[in-house]
Amino acid sequence: MGDDQQDGRLRGHGGALAVAAARAHGIGTMFTLSGGHVFPLYDGAVQSDPPMRLVDVRHEQSAVFAAEGMAKLTRVPGLAVLTAGPGITNGISAVTTAHFNGSPLLVLGGRAAQARWGAGALQELDHPPLLAPVTKRAATIGAVAEIPAAVDEGLRLAATPHRGPVFLDVPIDVLFSHGEADAPAAAGVAPAVPDPEAVEEVARALATARKPVLVLSSDVWAGGAEDAARRAAETMGLPTITNGMGRGVLPAGHPLLVTRARSRAFGAADLVVVVGAPLDFRLGYGQFSGGAKVCQLTDSAGQLAGHVELAGSACGDLTLVLDGLVEAWQRAGGARYADWVAELRGLADAAVAADAEVLDSDADPIHPARVYRELGRQLSEDTVVIGDGGDFVSYAGRFVEPRRPGCWLDPGPYGCLGTGLGYAIAARIARPSAPVVLLLGDGAAGFSLMDVDTLVRHGLPVVMIVGNNGIWALEKHPMRFLYGYDVVAELAPRTRYDEVVRALGGAGELVTAPDDIGPAIKRGLDSGVPYLVNVITDPAVAYPRSTTGI
Repeated sequence: MGDDQQDGRLRGHGGALAVAAARAHGIGTMFTLSGGHVFPLYDGAVQSDPPMRLVDVRHEQSAVFAAEGMAKLTRVPGLAVLTAGPGITNGISAVTTAHFNGSPLLVLGGRAAQARWGAGALQELDHPPLLAPVTKRAATIGAVAEIPAAVDEGLRLAATPHRGPVFLDVPIDVLFSHGEADAPAAAGVAPAVPDPEAVEEVARALATARKPVLVLSSDVWAGGAEDAARRAAETMGLPTITNGMGRGVLPAGHPLLVTRARSRAFGAADLVVVVGAPLDFRLGYGQFSGGAKVCQLTDSAGQLAGHVELAGSACGDLTLVLDGLVEAWQRAGGARYADWVAELRGLADAAVAADAEVLDSDADPIHPARVYRELGRQLSEDTVVIGDGGDFVSYAGRFVEPRRPGCWLDPGPYGCLGTGLGYAIAARIARPSAPVVLLLGDGAAGFSLMDVDTLVRHGLPVVMIVGNNGIWALEKHPMRFLYGYDVVAELAPRTRYDEVVRALGGAGELVTAPDDIGPAIKRGLDSGVPYLVNVITDPAVAYPRSTTGI
């Protein structure tokens, strides 16, 4: 039965109490894979008024990836429900991905009965110690009356910067029990006000810089600071590089967007201001070849780098931080950087022009870049583009530039393959009117392609494009460079992933000629069903990367 709420009190079984608490936070979808330990949560979802949407997947990691994808796109915590034991351990890589991405997420897990603990019940495992290193909290709820407050507090914690996943498991005998508790208020998270002196310090560094660079990353979007970030870039006239979900804050073609001149920007800058990102391998660990000073702006103090000396830092609500920075920069008599912007703009434009050779390649086998030329011609302003893979998806980062924020999803710094189908499920639900395009390496496809079945069963049309070169390219080419040979880097050539999708109830086709790519993508976009375009690409072509992150 569902919950009964009267006079501010919730009454019902444990699943109904948990669903009611999650509902109060704006959560409308539960992602799961069926398991008897968590049946009351399903009943709570079905009996809720209105019912909470249930989306069941084919592997638990897809449930968590889908919940994380919802969190990324909607900026409301996602909800995944995993059954006990292997259900939870199957989801740990996805929880870890959310941890590294700073994605707000609640994972509710089943647990063997409290009354029989230690007797060897089915799937008896103490989960919280496994999840503790990759969550903001990992705990067991010991009494039915504690469930609403624990769920409420967990969701609030997940949404508090720095955001991240929370794990709670509930013993089966507790979850099936009936009880009552106060209905949580589900108050929002108050914005953290930055230290004005810290903001002033960053402004002074900017005001004296001759060649500054602004970096905008995922926490800008996660914190709802995309408008403030664009105001800051434009008011101060800063050349800007975007990555992660910061992509699209300055749209494709914006005169200050110089991501394609990244090497020169970081190599010649005297100051790099990083907003909403850790100083990890993606940013050279904050140690730039030209010796640039670094300022870091984060949503919380725990995100500030401890491995490099910072020229300035500020933390708090990023809208308040960025608006305060602009005001302080203006008071400091902020400089103008027109010549520096022009230099980088010219280099970025030249890089784009130089891409034409590979983007328009008629090579046989197909050069992977040609896929992105054809895709680019069919992307709309609101298309959600998802990348899941190594070499093939690296080209997406280079050639696909979103026209608005919140339209790009990738695995993030943890680099976990298999995010793709879960993210695609979430994107289709979160953005029902927008096209959704999932880019898969053929290696990555092996992790989650069975969840096309989920797309089909739930009526979720997505266009999937597989760059099929029959190898683990990210490993094969470096290994051959190091040893002169490679092992365990081959996949079956020309595998018919499109036939897999057709067998699961979707549609698709094989593409072996460059001129057939565009029409195939259009057929996919027009199809209204899960559709896979299986493009056979040249295994001899390796993405020209400058770092592996190792």
